[in-house]
Amino acid sequence: MPPTTVNLRIKRQDGPNAAARWEDFKVPYSKGMNIIMCLMEIQRNPVTAQGQKTTPVIWEAVCLEQVCGSCSMVINGKPQQACASLVDKLSPSGETITLEPMGTFPIVRDLVVDRQQMFDALKKVNAWIEIDGTHDLGPGPRQSPEVQEVTYALSRCMTCGVCLEACPNVNDRSPFMGPAAVSQVRLFNLHPSGKMHKAERLDALNDIGGVNDCNNSQNCVRACPKGIPLTESLAAMKRDTTVHGLLGFLQLP
Repeated sequence: MPPTTVNLRIKRQDGPNAAARWEDFKVPYSKGMNIIMCLMEIQRNPVTAQGQKTTPVIWEAVCLEQVCGSCSMVINGKPQQACASLVDKLSPSGETITLEPMGTFPIVRDLVVDRQQMFDALKKVNAWIEIDGTHDLGPGPRQSPEVQEVTYALSRCMTCGVCLEACPNVNDRSPFMGPAAVSQVRLFNLHPSGKMHKAERLDALNDIGGVNDCNNSQNCVRACPKGIPLTESLAAMKRDTTVHGLLGFLQLP
């Protein structure tokens, strides 16, 4: 017989300086439900499994189709998107599902964290393409199918933070910016217009917290929900920053 309820154990915290606590919930089961649906049930009826009234669990969600990355959290010990996490796969025999906020980022409340460090890293590496006004410049530069195939995979990054959560080198003892920003440097350096600022991006990756602080654990590529070849990007950027650094040294007067 299919289960009638879903058992959830959720790590909660009322604010950045508040003490963390665990609360248990039981929500009605429905076929095909995901973790977001479970959280919405708790929001409608914020009562613990012990029958005590509590506050609704706070979480983030926007697109509900694994595009925005905002619903990232740690589910059964693994960082992933709540919208794509199905109860039937997480708890095939009615096991309790645990939900926690990602520990790499500062906590805001409950399952919500502040991923600002990811956006700061994108600013540091100039992860955009400069445009000269908005007037029509005619057809843009062309890319080969081979390059398009690579850049499409890299462009799927949704800044969800899962790769940083999985990376042992991203912590409060290391300045490493994480694999997402490094991979975005590869993306924009491959773009015909983005190449104009290639040197600036490589300089940023050669700086403190750049690609050289990666110790090649390869957790990121296994955790990435979009299947982005992050280890390939890390290897490519280590090579490019090394060549860039050597050429700069040889050009010194």
